[in-house]
Amino acid sequence: MTQNTTPDPDPDPGSGPEKGTVEPSAASTHDSRPPRAGTREWIGLAVLALPTTLLTLDITVLNLAVPHLSADLEPSGTQMLWIIDAYGFMIAAFLVTMGSLGDRIGRRRLLMIGAAGFAAASLVAAYATTPAMLIAARAALGIAGATLMPSTLALISNMFRDPAQRGTAIGVWATCFSVGAASGPLVGGLLLEYFWWGSVFLMGVPVMVLLLVTAPFLLPEYRAPGAGRPDLTSVLLSLAAILLFVYGIKELAAYGLGAEYLAALAGGLLLGAVFVRRQRRLADPLLDLRLFADRAFGVALTVLLLGLATLGGLYLLVSQYLQSVQGLSPFQAGLWLLPSALGTVASSLTAPALARRFGPANVLGTAMALSAVGCVLLAQAPHVGLLAAMAGFTLFYVGTGPLTVLATDLVVGSAPAEKAGAASSLSETSMEIGFAAGIALLGSLGAVLYRAGLAREAPPDVPAEALEPASVSIPAAEAEAARLPPDAGEALLEAARLGFTDGVAGAAWVGAVVTAVLGVLSFTVLRKAPSGQPVRADADNRDRA
Repeated sequence: MTQNTTPDPDPDPGSGPEKGTVEPSAASTHDSRPPRAGTREWIGLAVLALPTTLLTLDITVLNLAVPHLSADLEPSGTQMLWIIDAYGFMIAAFLVTMGSLGDRIGRRRLLMIGAAGFAAASLVAAYATTPAMLIAARAALGIAGATLMPSTLALISNMFRDPAQRGTAIGVWATCFSVGAASGPLVGGLLLEYFWWGSVFLMGVPVMVLLLVTAPFLLPEYRAPGAGRPDLTSVLLSLAAILLFVYGIKELAAYGLGAEYLAALAGGLLLGAVFVRRQRRLADPLLDLRLFADRAFGVALTVLLLGLATLGGLYLLVSQYLQSVQGLSPFQAGLWLLPSALGTVASSLTAPALARRFGPANVLGTAMALSAVGCVLLAQAPHVGLLAAMAGFTLFYVGTGPLTVLATDLVVGSAPAEKAGAASSLSETSMEIGFAAGIALLGSLGAVLYRAGLAREAPPDVPAEALEPASVSIPAAEAEAARLPPDAGEALLEAARLGFTDGVAGAAWVGAVVTAVLGVLSFTVLRKAPSGQPVRADADNRDRA
């Protein structure tokens, strides 16, 4: 049976060894031309785009609901941190496991299990009556989200075997992440204007119901032939390693250097090394390290990791800059961020066509150069107006569109078909960890520069007992300013705004260096990478011939 990705006069997937199951055959490898996707696959892509958009929207939209749910549920400070972080922690921790699990039990099956779980957890979160209940629901949402993310990308690799079509499909998929992140403040602001805080979670229910209804008809099933059961020890090692690592960098970003956070980071790295060593010894590993033998695969993962680290840190700082320094509401800040999101949509969708014409190395290198120029312009924020600073951020953001699309395409396209789920999970794990690391590292740099700027700009009449707590953050500075006489309070706030702007500028300079290096890396190391290649099927099935 050939790959079920071509337009078929009989679209019934109920043929073959198992209903809707796609298994590569030797016959499919005798034709050098990969099959082209038809109408059914493109409609299926539209269905996959909905949960992809929702997953990132669910991260940003909660930030707006925090004041409302705080007043209702009255969580402690620690509980509030877990309400915010549990979702991202669980996604990052379970991506590798779920990507491999989808290869083994079926990617469509895992997608539908995750969709059902996401809908149920969304309902629990929306109507949570205690902080503990909401934390548990957010954790369940993260686990369900971890099943959805690699499944959507792996299914795209099955549905779109033609390199040109696959590049376009991944462009649409990657664009959905930017659209979801950018639309979070807008959608959340509108919902909270008219409904209660739980409404932000209910958005997931109709999307997942639609996915459950349409997936059996529009999406093929695929699982790796001959795959065994997942190694439980490997699963536990990967979960512990990633959880400790992400926890360590997030806490370092929030609270600075601390022995327990450094220990968590070191423990995560140590368990990660044990995990890698175990994978080398297993006949059927949870993560096949042979994927890294492909140079394009390893370099693309590195570019994704560092590129998303820069994006995560700058996005956080710019979002805070708009609200804390410029005094905009979350909805107004979302409007200012909208041009960058629209620019990323355009660059993501055009990147595959440009890569086919000029080569992925040239397109990636040019995009990174554009991002570097944008970072340099953003670094002038202390000296230029808001419009010029946001123009720089928009240039930077536009450059990240081709980065996400082309690097992801190189990762997925370099992997055999039966390892597409594992490769997809690796690309998304790189993005998740990169994003979190960027928030930690660039956020910490911004905090250091903020404190230095505040100390430098604060006038002598601001008492030291107010200056020290104000150095924690701008909200802390606002709280201290409210306790001071009007003139001294306003002077403290102005010094805090200048200090935070210095932090944004310093992070932007780091972003300029990183993106410039990634541009050089793309131009040189990826020069010989093909503009597209069909997803391979088990080394042309030679191992099973």
